[in-house]
Amino acid sequence: MYQVEDVHWWYLGMAAITTSLLDRWADSTTQRILDAGCGTGAAMTGYLPKYGNVTGVDLYPQALEFCRQRGAERISCASILNLPFDSASFDLVTSFDVLYERAVSNEQAALNEIFRVLTPGGRLLLRLPAYNWLRGKHDERVHTNRRYTTGLIRSLLQESGFKVQHLSYANTWLFPLAVAKRLSENIFPPGEDHSDLSLNAGSLNSVFQAILSSEAPRVAGAGLPFGLSVFAVAQK
Repeated sequence: MYQVEDVHWWYLGMAAITTSLLDRWADSTTQRILDAGCGTGAAMTGYLPKYGNVTGVDLYPQALEFCRQRGAERISCASILNLPFDSASFDLVTSFDVLYERAVSNEQAALNEIFRVLTPGGRLLLRLPAYNWLRGKHDERVHTNRRYTTGLIRSLLQESGFKVQHLSYANTWLFPLAVAKRLSENIFPPGEDHSDLSLNAGSLNSVFQAILSSEAPRVAGAGLPFGLSVFAVAQK
């Protein structure tokens, strides 16, 4: 992740979509942000500081070391299931592709923790991979527990007490290519060390980035009906 997330078309396109959602939904008074499952720190040191003071938390010390290399200072090593913060500590929580991991043994408990650390009226911006039937070799490499639909995410959020304000799929325009790739894996299985992040798009990297980024106003607006990822905005 650290090697590719500043240049790979998927990360750059998702950053464009995420900032579009934040521009619409992040309160102008937002100052305290928690990136829950901050990974190697691209979001918390990249675009999130535009919206407030960012704290990152991640389960893996190796990831936090990369955060430090990016200049991050407010970071903690902890599970999203047991956040080391007081209740009502943050105005905004972001969580990008975290709840789906096998390390999160109880996604409902994780959402309950996020709800706890949010201030009343605070918001959660969530991104997760879509559709269990799209599972592939990449999911094995990144320890996917399950993939999601908008309906499932709505139910999980409401169970934790959230008011769901926005739901949309994303990565829609490239969806047919992804389906073809997943189906081809059944015929031509990739190697054991395969991950989608290892794919070098070469000269197409900028093309794919432009295609994915072009979805930003639709995802933040009326929403898209299907795609490879799901975004949700919910309020405490």
